[in-house]
Amino acid sequence: MLSPEAAETILGEPDPAERNELAHTTALALVHGARATEPAASPEADAAMVRRLVELVDTEGLDLLVQLWSRSPADTLPGALWRLYLLREWTRRDPRTIADRYHLGLHQAEVAGVVAGVAGPTGPEEIQSVADAVLHGVFRGDLAVALDRAGAFLRVLAAGSAMDADWVELSDDARATELTRRAGSLLETAEDLEQAASLWRAGKLD
Repeated sequence: MLSPEAAETILGEPDPAERNELAHTTALALVHGARATEPAASPEADAAMVRRLVELVDTEGLDLLVQLWSRSPADTLPGALWRLYLLREWTRRDPRTIADRYHLGLHQAEVAGVVAGVAGPTGPEEIQSVADAVLHGVFRGDLAVALDRAGAFLRVLAAGSAMDADWVELSDDARATELTRRAGSLLETAEDLEQAASLWRAGKLD
């Protein structure tokens, strides 16, 4: 049996309230901190600051922030940022598949394609470029626009995944079911991001 003193030295799961507070604090600092800085002396300096913010999260704090943000509801700032970063990491891991499905879904979701702002012809480079552009919008642009762009991007991917499922069903029913489920998840995340954009515009995303 452990003594009370020894038991207190064992680190357990963080207190949910403390985790929630830290998730919100870091999300607010990341988004509002960039907007609170003095205006850059030049466009080059401004771009460098944005790049440092992106790199800071990538190299120093992504794992920690994802752990903090991953349990946040979709209608909160940390929850919205978590979804954005998952999207960006996905574009980095599998840009070719994403580019193929985006191309498939573009004609089914033309309006969403315009909002997403992916240049044509659609390839892995364009896919990664739009993900980076969305994140730059988080740091220095209109967060609502960045969230809407990400949501539109996912709507096109959802349409492409659904079309892919229809074709795959002829030869692999299990795979088709998985693609259909994934399309539904992408659409749900798109709706989450669009709701977050509306909340941000109303001053209610925190």
